[in-house]
Amino acid sequence: MYDPNKRPDDMARITTIEQAHAFIDEQVAAVRAQVGDKKVLLALSGGVDSSVVAALLIKAIGRQLVCVHVNHGLMRKGESEDVVKVFGEELDANLVYVDATDRFLDLLAGVADPEKKRKIIGAEFIKVFDEEAAKLDGISYLAQGTIYPDILESIKAKESGKPVKSHHNVGGLPDDMAMELVEPVKLLYKDEVRVVGEALGLPHAMVYRQPFPGPGLGVRCLGAITRDRLHALREADAILREEFDKNGLAGKVWQYFIAVPDLKSVGVRDHMRYEGWPAIIRAVNTTDAMTATIEEIPYALLHHITNRITSEVEGINRVLLDLTPKPVGTIEWE
Repeated sequence: MYDPNKRPDDMARITTIEQAHAFIDEQVAAVRAQVGDKKVLLALSGGVDSSVVAALLIKAIGRQLVCVHVNHGLMRKGESEDVVKVFGEELDANLVYVDATDRFLDLLAGVADPEKKRKIIGAEFIKVFDEEAAKLDGISYLAQGTIYPDILESIKAKESGKPVKSHHNVGGLPDDMAMELVEPVKLLYKDEVRVVGEALGLPHAMVYRQPFPGPGLGVRCLGAITRDRLHALREADAILREEFDKNGLAGKVWQYFIAVPDLKSVGVRDHMRYEGWPAIIRAVNTTDAMTATIEEIPYALLHHITNRITSEVEGINRVLLDLTPKPVGTIEWE
């Protein structure tokens, strides 16, 4: 029996622009058949997957698409501002910006379990989109940048009865959601999505932008999220990204980020006791996000990054390096 959430065994990998164009033509026809003359609301994070979906849907249905960017307070430094600039100003997309920072952080207060955090974020996203849809006429569909690894990791393993992790756009969706889903790249791996993005004519920098999870910094601020630790994480991550850009690693490493756990250690600053959190650097390479290897970072650069983070970011007193491949570790910590 055909399973719309399972990639067919005979589905060829998309590795060429020609294959990508064929896929685009197929999905444009499928979206038009599904949507008709109705409007579609796209959850636009600004990441690779949702950006590719935006370009594909614009090709398929044009101004029937309404892009909604929700700032849940868990974005990287300057990210929401970049989304508004690129999509709202440069690409002239039909863009709605929603600042829901307090709403999300209040719901997440005191929640330490990663699965609960993901599901809270996913459910609240849907509520925000439902509210925005209610302000518009004819919105019947919700588009998402769901890709195949999201589905695979959210499926409960037969052996354990538990998922690897519930992605907010899969495991966090409510059963009574009012809108029907449109997910044109849900059977593709990340590398295939990039090829499709190139075929759609998106800028190279956007297509090869570093992946960022839907729950954002919520799954990198480990344990129960606090605003002060979230701020420290955001600032430390910005330093890491800046240094990778300056030293030629941004285009070489598939994903790199900081995670900050909910624990403190004793340090020394200005000859006084200084308790702070550790900032954990993770840098990995992969093609399909199902396995990942560790990228070696020059030791001198690690020293420089450590010095910058511990001197510039309030609340961080140690910098650690994660050397665990996938498997056994997942790419994200939570």
